[in-house]
Amino acid sequence: MNQRQIKIKSHLLFVITLTFTNFIYAQKLEEKKHNVIAKDAFLTKLSDQFSFTEGPASDKKGNIYFTDQPNNRIMKWSVNGELSVFMENAGRANGLYFDHAGNLLACADEKNELWKIDQNKNYTVLLNNFEGKRLNGPNDLWVDPKGGIYFTDPFYQRDYWKHTSKEIEKESVYYLSADKSKIITVADDLVKPNGIIGTSDGKTLFVADIGANKTYSYTIDSNGSLGKKTLFTESGSDGMTIDQSGNIYLCGNGVTVFNPKGEKIAHIDVPEPWTANVCFGGKKFKTLFITAGKSVYTIEMNVRGMK
Repeated sequence: MNQRQIKIKSHLLFVITLTFTNFIYAQKLEEKKHNVIAKDAFLTKLSDQFSFTEGPASDKKGNIYFTDQPNNRIMKWSVNGELSVFMENAGRANGLYFDHAGNLLACADEKNELWKIDQNKNYTVLLNNFEGKRLNGPNDLWVDPKGGIYFTDPFYQRDYWKHTSKEIEKESVYYLSADKSKIITVADDLVKPNGIIGTSDGKTLFVADIGANKTYSYTIDSNGSLGKKTLFTESGSDGMTIDQSGNIYLCGNGVTVFNPKGEKIAHIDVPEPWTANVCFGGKKFKTLFITAGKSVYTIEMNVRGMK
């Protein structure tokens, strides 16, 4: 090898080393940029005394309400760490969400209804049919800035139902207007819609099609109908939530976090066969609350949940 070849080789090694170093540095910067989980945070099991946990929702103070569906209860985990029964005979509630007045909305699966529950535990049936036909089984919901309710209506046969078939063939997404006077179908081309969440500005809705293992984003029109449909990620989900940076959290095999572009940026392993749902709560809204099988978990985050 002559002197010129040695110089060329040395130059190439320098370029390769510099490129590799820059790649590692850029990767670390990217990881730091997307560090949604708090430093030294760890997954904490709060309790495993339930049959199947679902539907976590946070009130304005950060208290978390969630369902133990087989036992027909809604539970409450306070910001002080106290766990209690909020409501018995809860309509086999599945997904939960608070409206702007502080009422707890529930997908009451027992009779395929949508409930509004006040703090005195009195409930009102908001909806139980579409065009005279029994709903398949409201599953999850989100309240838009106007107070309208988007909810998914898949069909999962329950052993406590007397009926064994659908009255509505399609498993759709619906919108109930804020004054509760109008209900419209906003998406009927999904296999089995499940998790649902929207952005705080009310401009974008995310829907997980667990039957097709995909999640879509939609633009929201002024009348509540949905506009452009875009594939968000090639992954479905049971429940889902969003943080103030617009990152989307999908459930199933643990919790996977995607940035607003649909790129995976983090994953939280959960030692359970299935992770059903997730939401933010706690005093600072930086605690991620996870329902998974018979258990509930928390982990501290660097980002705040969307209130």
